[in-house]
Amino acid sequence: MRAGQHRSSEGEQSEALFLTSSFTFKSAAEAAARFAGSEAGNIYSRFTNPTVRTFEERLAALEGGERCVATSSGMAAILAVCMGLLKQGDHLISSRSIFGTTTLLFTNFLQKFGVEISFVPLADTAAWEAAMRPNTRLLFLETPSNPLLEIVSIAALAEIAKRHQAILAVDNCLLTPVLQRPLDLGADLVIHSATKFIDGQGRALGGAVIGGGEMMEKIYAFLRNAGPTMSAFNAWIFLKGLETLKLRIEKQSQQAMAIAQWLTAQPEVNRVHYPGLASHPQHALARQQQQGFGALLAFEVEGGQQAAWQLIDNTRIFSITANLGDTKSTITHPATTTHGRLTPQQKQASGIADGLVRLSVGLESVEDLIHDLRF
Repeated sequence: MRAGQHRSSEGEQSEALFLTSSFTFKSAAEAAARFAGSEAGNIYSRFTNPTVRTFEERLAALEGGERCVATSSGMAAILAVCMGLLKQGDHLISSRSIFGTTTLLFTNFLQKFGVEISFVPLADTAAWEAAMRPNTRLLFLETPSNPLLEIVSIAALAEIAKRHQAILAVDNCLLTPVLQRPLDLGADLVIHSATKFIDGQGRALGGAVIGGGEMMEKIYAFLRNAGPTMSAFNAWIFLKGLETLKLRIEKQSQQAMAIAQWLTAQPEVNRVHYPGLASHPQHALARQQQQGFGALLAFEVEGGQQAAWQLIDNTRIFSITANLGDTKSTITHPATTTHGRLTPQQKQASGIADGLVRLSVGLESVEDLIHDLRF
């Protein structure tokens, strides 16, 4: 909570908010030195801002990383990784079980610029190994995945990546560093949509990449030149979110477990996807790799899309929105929202069924939330 804090001469308790586009210099020589990089200091808020820097240093400390680069959104963070580290002719291996927009970023844009893409089943480490090529540069995954909460061994994929001199990037949005630290397990990069649990109250958009060394310098260079950077105001919002992150996500995870257990007993529910349940295929791995099971869960209802929509429309507490990580519980139908732009074949490959409903569990009374879901 205290990492990265820089008090001004005024001695403020809350972090200062620097709402300025640019910074002034004492002399032309100082300006030249700043721009040349021979002297540290602020220049322009697109790539140097004290409030943003405080957020970056604090999140890097939480993830156990050397450096953090903050971006304008979670998708901007993924784009910055790809643009900073990949070139024409490189090969990227991605899990099939990723956010729908990430899939489209890879297939509709990266491929257009000559990056080869392969998609593999997340939990099948043998498939990751088999997909490796001499030009494989990057392995990308979410664990747990959104929305099916599939899990893979980060350590196993880190070993594969290092053996083939590739980079392993893990989207840690669903668990945050409170419940999982991928860098400690061998990952090279951690990616966040700060919009979700880091903010926790649905107020602002932002993203982040955490790692070290030359990789982060290349990602920062893309950000400096292309400009998908985090605003100072949003960084200030996220700093406030980080102060309560541990308390929120631990409580939300407890409530998600209670709802998942209740759902398993409902005859209208065909299957519940939540790694905290013993029935989850990677339950043992989740207990080993994570410090909790998270606040996201999904379940499949009997009756397909019609039944799923009816359940969603009948709720009164859950907000019908595709966002997640909020203190207010949310509910959505992935097949027609977060993954709605995927082809039927892509949905089938990703396991997105018509009867699938996704919940992000907030901080309301768990008894009230269960009552809201009654069929």
